[in-house]
Amino acid sequence: MNPLPGLNSAAQQTIDAWHALLESKDQNGLAEITSDRVVFRSPAVFSPFAGKEAFLLIIGTVATIFEDFRYRRRFASEDGRSAVLEFEARIGDKTVKGIDMIRFDDDGRIVEFEVMIRPANALMALAERMGAAAGPGLARLRANETA
Repeated sequence: MNPLPGLNSAAQQTIDAWHALLESKDQNGLAEITSDRVVFRSPAVFSPFAGKEAFLLIIGTVATIFEDFRYRRRFASEDGRSAVLEFEARIGDKTVKGIDMIRFDDDGRIVEFEVMIRPANALMALAERMGAAAGPGLARLRANETA
């Protein structure tokens, strides 16, 4: 994929690795491009998930749920440390459109990842499948956060 104009070089390397991981459907390199302090904000729950373990579980699970996933448009922030990636995918017979808002640390690792999805019925389908597939693991991580 072409470089994203305005993105700093460290963040661009991470975006390139991110796209390669998605294309290969192999999540093995995801931990290396993710900060230990990463915060994930889901469109389906109010409270964000903190930490690399939760992020890896969420992204790994979503990758098994979305079908025909592809990015359509990409934007970079003025400071070169954030990217917005517009995507489209399917969940069964429902078409999903959304954006990934990604913020990078000084080394280019993902430190914030926020997702917005529409329409509501596709978000509900995603939340239902995510709950079934990742819910127990995420509940365990939440319990550890409060312990």
